[in-house]
Amino acid sequence: MIGNTATATATEMQNNFGRYLSIVQNGGEVIITKNGKEVGRFIPRAAVVSYLTDSLTGILKGDMDMDQAREERLREKYEITD
Repeated sequence: MIGNTATATATEMQNNFGRYLSIVQNGGEVIITKNGKEVGRFIPRAAVVSYLTDSLTGILKGDMDMDQAREERLREKYEITD
């Protein structure tokens, strides 16, 4: 476990759910892997709400130009330079 983050395979998570639930209840995070690849994260509810609120802030305030945001994402995804 690194800081407040633990890593568990899907099988470990299933067999030791109480242990990982305790980590999350204490503010930690559990990264779940399957076949060596991350498939999900088990995080506290407060962190989810905070993440969603932060990611929607620009949209909710109405200060985001959706066309510009889409263009920026496409440029980043396909590494387009001017």
